[in-house]
Amino acid sequence: MSIKFKNVSYIYSPETPLAKKGLDNVSFELKDGSFNAIIGHTGSGKSTLMQHFNALIKPTTGKIEIAGTTITPETTNKNLKDLRRHVSLVFQFPETQLFENTVLDDIAFGPKNFGYDNEKALESAKYWLKKVGLSEEIGKRSPFELSGGQMRRVAIAGVMAYEPDILCLDEPAAGLDPEARKQMMALFSDYQKQGHTVILVTHNMDDVAKYADNVLVLEQGKLIKQDKPTEIFKDRKWLQEHHLEEPKASLFSGKLTNYKFTEMPLTINNLVKEIENNIKR
Repeated sequence: MSIKFKNVSYIYSPETPLAKKGLDNVSFELKDGSFNAIIGHTGSGKSTLMQHFNALIKPTTGKIEIAGTTITPETTNKNLKDLRRHVSLVFQFPETQLFENTVLDDIAFGPKNFGYDNEKALESAKYWLKKVGLSEEIGKRSPFELSGGQMRRVAIAGVMAYEPDILCLDEPAAGLDPEARKQMMALFSDYQKQGHTVILVTHNMDDVAKYADNVLVLEQGKLIKQDKPTEIFKDRKWLQEHHLEEPKASLFSGKLTNYKFTEMPLTINNLVKEIENNIKR
């Protein structure tokens, strides 16, 4: 079942002097099993949009259809547990949500909350602890004894341990070292390839180019463009006008004035192939 936003607007502090529009008449549809990136400069509405996917905040006007649930301004919190079983949200600094005595207990909390028995929850916790690149020994430790990067991995494992159909990620790799970032993005990509929908807020255009099937561009709360990465990044002038960066590969290709590219390379692998084809010609 696809995700549909229909004329969704959201106003912070409505009917007060501090009223501010966070989303402005946003409409789009996301396909099941797709990898979607949401981009835009700071303050464009990315995090506001993300919090609508599991009804953490609800639209001021408009309608959202997601995971068999319709969310409108009138929706109450009473029956949202099932929605949040199917749609999970990883915040930008999810380690701030850790609270259990041990790492395994923290990861197992989500599965238990959504109906897993203790044995199955613990089994899932161990599996996802390994999937995020941490040893079983770490599972016995307090999450507050870990490094910041390890805490981030534990928090992500805790969200993925009950395997939601739709995984929403708000800058999940912010602050991680390059290798850890690479591992986490590969994990999210594998999760999508298993049939889940992934929605990623990011400022990293290389991640958008490498992983996304579909890109939404926000500006001042409005959706100004939705398309494939190749279409989003092919117009350098448009990107500059909207203060968006290019992936490193396409940025570098623009400096190779003696080369003719059949299409704009968005990843390093594509850039290498295009250069090799130029040499052969």
